[in-house]
Amino acid sequence: MSLACFLSQPTAVAVVATPFRWLQCVREPPAVGAFHQNAKIPPAGSNVATCFTAMLLLFFMLPTARAAAQEATEPQAAEKSAALTESDDGASGHIKTESDDGASGHIKTEPQAADWIQLFNGQDLSGWIPKIRYHELGENYGNTFRVEEGLLKVRYEPEQYPKFDERFGHLFFEKPFSHYRLRVEYRFVGEQCAGGPGWAIRNSGMMLHGEDPKLMSVDQDFPVSIECQLLGGNGRDPRTTVNLCTPGTNVVKDGKLFLPHCTSSSSKTYAGEQWVRVEVEVHGAGVIKHIIDGQIVLEYSQSQYDERDAHAKMLAEKQGGLLISAGTISLQSESHPIDFRKVELLVLEE
Repeated sequence: MSLACFLSQPTAVAVVATPFRWLQCVREPPAVGAFHQNAKIPPAGSNVATCFTAMLLLFFMLPTARAAAQEATEPQAAEKSAALTESDDGASGHIKTESDDGASGHIKTEPQAADWIQLFNGQDLSGWIPKIRYHELGENYGNTFRVEEGLLKVRYEPEQYPKFDERFGHLFFEKPFSHYRLRVEYRFVGEQCAGGPGWAIRNSGMMLHGEDPKLMSVDQDFPVSIECQLLGGNGRDPRTTVNLCTPGTNVVKDGKLFLPHCTSSSSKTYAGEQWVRVEVEVHGAGVIKHIIDGQIVLEYSQSQYDERDAHAKMLAEKQGGLLISAGTISLQSESHPIDFRKVELLVLEE
């Protein structure tokens, strides 16, 4: 079939008209409709010259149609890209990452409940060893440490404690730790044991990086350790909690060796018999943080033996250095009744 003959057929008109209809879909309908009318696509039976003119129009309009299609699809692609990258509220599905220095991109997540080790099982003293002054290791004199109603309680029965007589006690967990988070919930209750020191009213503590209780003498009052001191309000004065005391030890604070025996945190006072939840984060011989209500209230580092203390000096010589990178955890009995309902630990990577 000749070109002239083809162009005179209705099929030829359809071939020529189709690109204009497609262009109409991607451009504004009124404008394209007007153009389509002005182009005057011929009906069947038109002459060859007219059909040839239509073919020329098709040839010149193809680049324009292609550009129009690209313009129409680009905004959609841009919107889709923006939706994928937008992560202000995490809706895009991207995982937000962060790290201490903001560079490594490690995923920062809160540990699951299953990751925490329950040091206190809520039923008995399994895994714990008492050491009470003037008594042998393992002897729980006067049932000082006990479990009742799902709580770990420290009590002083009048028959065994007519006077406290400085019988300071510590309940040691059987296993030492180095890098960890320790979380405790406690409350002070009742009245202080008769004969208890004035400074020990509503006073207890968590001993960290402690010595092996097997190395303590029978009459030793406190283990060489780092104490996270727990205090309750006395109804008169501001009294912070999760303070620091250092029996036989020193730390570095604000870049300097810190020698005072005790220093206060920046916490508020917790009065009455309310439950208080506290946490310490321990990084071996590095940083230790005292945390309450999600806020760091005390921070220091480089826990070490104090050579001015003869027993601590012996421990330093035994291990071959001053820095303390690991040790026991213990809970105190210092003459005021206290309850613990949770003692749990999360092991951290070194």
